[in-house]
Order: sequence, then C-alpha cells, then structure tokens
Amino acid sequence: MSDDQQTHRTTDGPQPEEIRFFGTTWVDHDGHYALRRVGLAAGSLAAAVAACFVLRFAYQGLQIADVGGIVNALVVVMFAVCSAIAFRKTWEGFLRRPDDPAREDSLRSVKTIGFIGSLLAYALRCFVEAPGEKLRRAEYEKSREQYEKRRNARTGNPAARKKPKRT
Repeated sequence: MSDDQQTHRTTDGPQPEEIRFFGTTWVDHDGHYALRRVGLAAGSLAAAVAACFVLRFAYQGLQIADVGGIVNALVVVMFAVCSAIAFRKTWEGFLRRPDDPAREDSLRSVKTIGFIGSLLAYALRCFVEAPGEKLRRAEYEKSREQYEKRRNARTGNPAARKKPKRT
C-alpha cells in the first residue's frame, strides 16, 4: 500500500489488519476496492474453471488406463467431498477465527485436494465483500473502542487517578 493511501489514518491506536490483495483499503473502501473485488471474483472463477478442466483430463487419464470403475468412482467422490469440506471451511474462515488452529492445520491436505471449493468460496465472498472483511472490521472496531476507552480514562480528571506507590 502506498504512503498516500495511509496518510489519512491516525498513527496512534490500533491499526487495521491487512487482507491479501486488498491491504487496508477495505476500511474505507478506497483505492479501487470495488474493482479489486470484481477482478478477484473473476480470477477465482476462472481458476476454478481451469482446475475443473485439469481434473477432467486427469479423469480421462484414469479411463484410458482402464483402472476400473471403483477407482474412477472413488476419485470423483474424493474430489467432491474434499471440495465441499474446503468450501465450508474456507467460508467459515471468512466469518470467524478458528476455534482450534491445530485442527485447521490438520485439514490443510483436505483443503488442498478440494482447492476448487476454496476457489469458489473465495469468488462468492468477493461478490459480498473482501474475503474476511466482516471479521476484521468487527475486530478492528472493537479494538478501536477499547483503545478510546483506555485513552479517555487516561486523559480524565488527574486528581481522580491513583498515585503510584513510592518505595
């Protein structure tokens, strides 16, 4: 993010967390925010379509190899289930932080196999907002409120403050 985009933000207090491909433009929806959302949605959809073609060629390779109907069915079911799990977990990741990060790490291989589901979740979320914006906005506003409360408590009546103990 360029310096001129960040000059309007105050340097004191909590700073917004950056979102990949958006930086901190999600805070004020500036810096071609809408254009980025549209571009990323289109890019994610194009990548998902390209990935489907690659998987189709892989499936045709299994048919040419004549590995059998059960193996073909298992491959299709595996990609379908992994894509569904990856979609759900990716979508949930945009709405809330994971309860158990270790469990999320253990699902990394499933999400990798079901990468089409992750791409689709990302594309659909881009139609609504920057992926993860709602979560980060809630966290940012909460931290700003807490900061303002602490700051107002410090700048209140000096006579009401407790004096530090001298030893």
